[in-house]
Order: sequence, then C-alpha cells, then structure tokens
Amino acid sequence: MTPFQAFILGIVQGATEFLPISSSGHLVLVPWLLNWQFDPATAFIFDVLIQWGTTLAVILYFRRELLRMFTAALRGILQRRPFEEPDARLAWLILLASVPAAVLGLLLKPVVEKTFDSPLAVSLFLLLTAAILFVSERLHRSDKPLKELNWVDSLWIGLAQTLALFPGISRSGSTIAGGLLRSLKREDAARFSFLLSIPAMLGAGILALLDLTAIPDPGAQLPLLFIGFTSSALVGLAAIHWLLSYLRRHPLNIFVIYCTIVGLGGLIIHAFKG
Repeated sequence: MTPFQAFILGIVQGATEFLPISSSGHLVLVPWLLNWQFDPATAFIFDVLIQWGTTLAVILYFRRELLRMFTAALRGILQRRPFEEPDARLAWLILLASVPAAVLGLLLKPVVEKTFDSPLAVSLFLLLTAAILFVSERLHRSDKPLKELNWVDSLWIGLAQTLALFPGISRSGSTIAGGLLRSLKREDAARFSFLLSIPAMLGAGILALLDLTAIPDPGAQLPLLFIGFTSSALVGLAAIHWLLSYLRRHPLNIFVIYCTIVGLGGLIIHAFKG
C-alpha cells in the first residue's frame, strides 16, 4: 500500500462510516475496482484501525455530551442511583447496546475476515443494507425523543448492529434503522448510532492491534495507518455534521437508492471482471 492509497482509503472511511452506505463495504470495493492489490491480512488490519480516526471524530463532535454522560454515570454510581439522570441512563444504554456485537464479533471473527476478501459478498450485503433502510422508513410511524429510549429499544438497536459485522451492511444504517423501528426520531436515531460506534470501533481496533503485532515488520504499517487515520478523522467530522443536518429534514431514501445502485453495479462488474 502506498501513502496515496492510504490517504484515499482514509477519505473513503471518513465519508462512509457515518453515512448509511457501509464504510467496510467501500473499503473492499474501492481497491477492487481500482485494481489495488493488498495482502488480505494487512488490508483487514488497516481497514479496522483507520476506524479509530472516525472514532476520534465522534468523540470530538460529541465531546460535551460524552463528558455529561460520563460524569452523570459516575455520580450515579457513587450515589447508588445509576439510572436516575437521563445522561447516565443513556451511557448505560449505549453499553448495553454494545454487548451483542462484541460477543458475536469475537465468535464470528474468522468468518467475517473472509468476507472482506469477497467483492461479491459486499455487493449482496449492500443490497441488504438498501432493503433494511427501505423497510425501516416504511415502518417508521412516530418520533420518540432519545430521552424516552428504554432498555428494550437499546438492545434491539444493539442486535441490529451485529448485522454490520459483515462488510456491505452499514453499521450506521442498521443502527439508525433499528432506532426508526423503535420509533426514534431520525436525528436521534443517528445520534445514538454515532455514540454507539465508539465502543464498537474501539473494541474492533484493539483486536486489530493484536493482529498487527503478529505480522512481520508491523512498524512499516504505522506511517500508512497515520495517514489513513488523519484523513478519516477530518472527513468523518464533516460527515457527522452533514448527516445530522440532513436527517432533520429528509428520510433515508437517497441512501436506499445509492446502496441499490452500488450493489447492483458491483454484481454486474463482478460478472464480467470476476
């Protein structure tokens, strides 16, 4: 991988992590379409670790909200009333929603890694993302605020996040769709999705760091990781701001169309290119 390729893939990661169009899917399809040849093991590690750039973007964007949640949760523990404050409840609900993907991610890690080397699987999963978004929009009926989220809603969204273990199924798309199916407002569903990404991406990155130490000369990957990390963080900040603003006024239909076009396009190209 060259520094230019790392830079481009960082931009792809930052732009597609928060938009409901699957960053992992694009990180598979873009090199495939451009005939970039990478070692599958190091490419998977790179793809996972540059997610920390978008994790940094979430932390920076929601820094005040995260600080309120942390202090409220800590205060609740010390006062033995952990769920009394809304910010503390939200913190615990995010942790609860993180459990399903953490457990299944460990159990299915070998299977998931294999799909990162399959543009065909990614194309099919993008079509599934389009279907998930389409159905959630059609079944979305009311606009419940985030402060009314309960543990059943949280667990449902967490289960939706497990679908995104596979590249092509958007993590933000599946979790936003899960929120819509639990009657959350679009913007609040996206907000919860972004906050939920923090433990998910931190956990996946820690596992990828362990894998990084197992490959020959891991230090050679660090400059490339830094380039990808930086570009994904900067673009990710812009993507968060844009999507929250967009969802205040618009449904997810544009992303349904996009995932459908890219998924079908991937299938057609695969049929000719192999």
